[in-house]
Amino acid sequence: MGVERNVIHLDLDAFFVAVECKRDTRLKGKPLIIGGSSRRGVVAACSYETRKFGVHSAMPMYLALQLCPDAKVISGDMEAYSQASHEVTQVIAAQAPAFEKSSIDEFYIDASGMDRYFGAFKWAKELRKKIATESGLPISLGMSVNKLVSKVATAEYKPNAEAHITAGKEGDFLDPLAVEKIPMVGKQTASFLYDMGVRTVRTLREMPIQFLVSAFGKNGFSLWNKARGIDTSPVVPYSEQKSISTECTFENDTIDIKKLKNILIAMVEKVAFNLRDQKKLASCVTVKIRYANFDTETKQVQIPYTSSDHVLLRVVSELFEKLYSRRMLLRLVGVRLSGLVHGNHQISLFDDTAENINLYQAIDHIKHKHGVEKLIRANTIDVNKRVRMELNMFKGTIR
Repeated sequence: MGVERNVIHLDLDAFFVAVECKRDTRLKGKPLIIGGSSRRGVVAACSYETRKFGVHSAMPMYLALQLCPDAKVISGDMEAYSQASHEVTQVIAAQAPAFEKSSIDEFYIDASGMDRYFGAFKWAKELRKKIATESGLPISLGMSVNKLVSKVATAEYKPNAEAHITAGKEGDFLDPLAVEKIPMVGKQTASFLYDMGVRTVRTLREMPIQFLVSAFGKNGFSLWNKARGIDTSPVVPYSEQKSISTECTFENDTIDIKKLKNILIAMVEKVAFNLRDQKKLASCVTVKIRYANFDTETKQVQIPYTSSDHVLLRVVSELFEKLYSRRMLLRLVGVRLSGLVHGNHQISLFDDTAENINLYQAIDHIKHKHGVEKLIRANTIDVNKRVRMELNMFKGTIR
């Protein structure tokens, strides 16, 4: 008989808001919205005081202020949030044998087997207290036999949650919840289920699997499992060393600045798309060059977590300008993104408008459907075919 799984989910409560309140205690208890301040801006995060008015992340700012006109809007500071995330990560790394950092403010720990010696939930509560004490940030805890149920429990009982769904009680916990409480059930899927009269997880659980597969294809199997609280996905150990990169060695050494910059643009497009495709964000950018005499130089910079082309393009361009100072022939250029975490484009909303977000979603949809090279920037069209073919060989490998 195998050891019963104990999977802990830790989620920092209203993370961006909590960091701002720690920096300025006068903001505590106030309706607060973080994001683009212009009418075309987007809500990146909001306090619990604004959520009761219907404000939520990714909402257009003008609509959020209509719902909660007394809210204070601040632009946010991703460097501060990234630093706070690293501090919490260090506390967890010092205590947990292995953990997964699934986003800037979420973590999983596999505490299976711990009950023999200490008590997994007792240990988890002590870790939560230690994180809150050392970081000064509120954090919620959920524990169950798998990642799915633990995550739902944290979301259901936060803020300041300490929820333990014991083995065998997954159905009792999930059954009364609305179907949209299940991770990855978005508005469109929830609306489709509602139209079929399926509003609770219990009703979804009672649906024949054949019907769900017929309605949702392969996602029907996933829905069927999630409604039953079934999730066998492992806790993937976190590593700061993961990176995604590409480089190009030229057939003929070059000093053509326009050509070099266009190649870098093509590289950034490709690595940024692969980041978003794998639902990852990067916090470090490195540019590499190799001169004709084989001298190799690199420059890197820490950045707030992002997967946005326009942010990465600006950083890569600045690094290249600082790096390429000798004006000698180059034989190679490369771009590497590292410090990766699981996450999505929402974390980068400070630099975006609703139009930008919709644009990225449309671009990625077209690339998925018709191929990466079917939609490229106009200034990279002239990148010679051999270079583009070499770039096409890059498949976004994480290493």
